[in-house]
Amino acid sequence: MAKERVDVLAFKQGLFETREQAKRGVMAGLVVSVINGERYDKPGEKIDEGIELKLKGEKLKYVSRGGLKLEKALQVFHLSVEGQTTIDIGASTGGFTDVMLQAGAKQVYAVDVGTNQLAWKLRQDDRVISMEQYNFRYAELEDFELGQPSFASIDVSFISLSLILPALHRILAEGGQVVALIKPQFEAGREQIGKNGIVKDKSVHLKVLEDVTKMAVETGFSIKALSFSPVQGGHGNIEFLAYLEKTNEPVQIDKQEITNIVYQAHEEFKKDE
Repeated sequence: MAKERVDVLAFKQGLFETREQAKRGVMAGLVVSVINGERYDKPGEKIDEGIELKLKGEKLKYVSRGGLKLEKALQVFHLSVEGQTTIDIGASTGGFTDVMLQAGAKQVYAVDVGTNQLAWKLRQDDRVISMEQYNFRYAELEDFELGQPSFASIDVSFISLSLILPALHRILAEGGQVVALIKPQFEAGREQIGKNGIVKDKSVHLKVLEDVTKMAVETGFSIKALSFSPVQGGHGNIEFLAYLEKTNEPVQIDKQEITNIVYQAHEEFKKDE
């Protein structure tokens, strides 16, 4: 996994408003690992960029700060998961699973190709069905024995949504809703991705959203709305949120709405540069 300076990572994860504040905060011993509480006090120390950080003594709302992505989606798209059987594709530590449980989901299939990542408190929750080392590309409805999901979230890395949505279409209930995180760094062509896997170009973001939404419609999902993630991805990549619905007559979103969201996202994160 790629490495990043502790102070830069703390800034990118939103713990401080400026990089200088992040540097001082690290030196003061305020920055610790979410998973094991390890303290980092050397701003220039290089650590895995996948390590999630928090401020010492900070109580996180969810087991992962990534949960804020789905929290925003449920709010801006006016979605409810209360009483539903849901699926968290790319669960990792379970930030999205935690959001769904706190929002009243009846049960959550926490699916991930990896192992031993799901937070302990979620493993202990009877409403969570942990499906580790499960490659969702080959998902079939019979794998979900405790009920067909009617809501899905997707937060996957190093794989295109074009390999996930066809499988989801097979198992999701008709009329089922989806919140998918669109990550340009895993959707764009290799020639469009900059140094360290960063995609900064607005035109690439526009092309990715147009291509992914077109693919989703062809797969059987209507594009109901788009937004952008409140949390940047690795190396500060801007990521986008898509609200999809499984339907017999899929509808594409207006191109102007795609343009608007891309420009809004760039304006929002320009403040942090």
